[in-house]
Amino acid sequence: MDHALAVVGPTETAKTLTREAGELAAGVGADLTLLHITDEDDYDEQREQLAQVTRGDSTYSVGQAVEGARAYASDIGREVLEDVDIDYETVGTVGDRAETVVAEARRRGCDHVFIAGRKRSPTGKALFGDDTQRIILDAEMPVTVVTE
Repeated sequence: MDHALAVVGPTETAKTLTREAGELAAGVGADLTLLHITDEDDYDEQREQLAQVTRGDSTYSVGQAVEGARAYASDIGREVLEDVDIDYETVGTVGDRAETVVAEARRRGCDHVFIAGRKRSPTGKALFGDDTQRIILDAEMPVTVVTE
C-alpha cells in the first residue's frame, strides 16, 4: 500500500476504521487521505433551511459546503489520529457518495480505500441501492469495509 483513502464519518465505527487506516498507513509508510462527503440531498436541505431562517438574506454555497466537509475531515483526523505518527491530507466534497469515493481514489492515485458501510437487507439494497456495494464494484483497488 502506497496511498490510502479513508472515508470519515460521525459514527464510532467510522472513527475506529479511520484510526485503523491511519495506523496501517503509518506502519507501511503510506500516504493517507481523509475524505468527508456531504451528500447532495443534505447540501440542498441545509441550503434551504438557511434561506428560510435568513429569509433569503444569506446563501450557502457549494464552496462553503466543501470547506465545511474538509474541516470536518480535519477535525476527525485530529480526534482519532492524534497519537499516530502520520501526516495526512484532508478533503471535503459535495456529491454522490459512491461516485465521489471512487473518483477521489482514482484522482489521488490511492491503492486502498477504507469505508464504513451500513447493514442492509437484500430487499433494502434492491429498493434503495447500496453505496458500499457500488464502491466495491467500481473501485479498481482493494476496499476495506466495516459495517456499522
